[in-house]
Amino acid sequence: MSTWLDVADDHPFGIATLPYCVFEVDGSSRVGVGIGDDVLDLTTAARELMLPEAPLLAAGTLNPLLAAGPAAWTAVRGAITSWLSDDSYRSVIEPLLVPIADVNRRLAFDVADYVDFYSSENHATNVGRMFRPDGDALPVNWKHLPIGYHGRAGTVVVSGTPIVRPRGQRRTPDGDLVFGLSTRLDIEVELGFVVGVPSELGTPVALADFEQHVFGVCLLNDWSARDIQAWEYVPLGPFLGKSFATSVGEWVVPLQALKSARVAPPKRDVAVLPYLDDAAAEPWGLDIEFAVTLNGEVITRPLFAGMYWTAAQQLAHMTINGASLRTGDLYASGTVSGPQPDQRGSLLELCWGGAEPITLADGSVRTFLEDGDDVVISAVARTTDGRLLGLGEVRGRVVGARG
Repeated sequence: MSTWLDVADDHPFGIATLPYCVFEVDGSSRVGVGIGDDVLDLTTAARELMLPEAPLLAAGTLNPLLAAGPAAWTAVRGAITSWLSDDSYRSVIEPLLVPIADVNRRLAFDVADYVDFYSSENHATNVGRMFRPDGDALPVNWKHLPIGYHGRAGTVVVSGTPIVRPRGQRRTPDGDLVFGLSTRLDIEVELGFVVGVPSELGTPVALADFEQHVFGVCLLNDWSARDIQAWEYVPLGPFLGKSFATSVGEWVVPLQALKSARVAPPKRDVAVLPYLDDAAAEPWGLDIEFAVTLNGEVITRPLFAGMYWTAAQQLAHMTINGASLRTGDLYASGTVSGPQPDQRGSLLELCWGGAEPITLADGSVRTFLEDGDDVVISAVARTTDGRLLGLGEVRGRVVGARG
């Protein structure tokens, strides 16, 4: 579809993408949508063009739109598409376009709960081989259910927020227990799924109802203090090693934009229980290519298409016990790792637990992150006809501990 704007057909934020954001203008927050190198002030456009859904876009957060459900999501996206492709709207829309580089974007939605999964077989296998070299790489339940844990919603931060190096208990290489700054600070390349429509307590969400509840996706970096995590995680799992910060991108890309990027997930070689069985369902794998830069240098390119468990299965499992959904719930895919060494989604894997240091182009060497390091995760979705849909980026700079 063409637009009266001068936006190239292959631009990652073309009219087929239309990602949402929230940005500030004169001290107030507006809902925006990305088109080319600009952001459209959607709050004002909807009001001036008397869009029936305009009140959903007036709160300075995506939450009212998220809660309104698929019919409203489709109506708003359809209106934006019409405004940008029909020249008769140009006089209203053009003055409401602001260069993306000139706006201060903030967290696009108010996070309710946060859950993180562990759904890449490549990642889980790599971690298992490092930590259990004489045992099975995968936990015995791994192919029977999507493993996950509840994180801390209050430390989900928007892209660009400085990441303060955490403190905690850790074991030294000699086995001594010490308290201090993490020395094994890591990243995890992930895709976040943003819940819109809530569900009732006690009522599971079926696989087939995934699109009725989940609005879209955002990029996510689940920062991890591996040394703190290694000491604390048995038997209850991640806690302080993860809860200090989780970064999310400013852009939320609607699931509707990703329909043509859907692919079949990997072949499952273990039968699953009926509530997770998607063999006859529409496929919810996604053809997404990530790139991670450390201080400006690409160090890995993970692939999402190989993720063993899909977001629909994760949602079904997350609610099968009757747990309810709330508007603004965020759940993450788990670390995205491909089958090749240059497709691994964490430094833990890239440096193989510290045994294989990474040498950067400037000659510096890394195992884990140092203060001052800048990490940027970006991604594009590839459609069945070869077009690229941009998912934006999520960035963070490591700073020394405070206090």
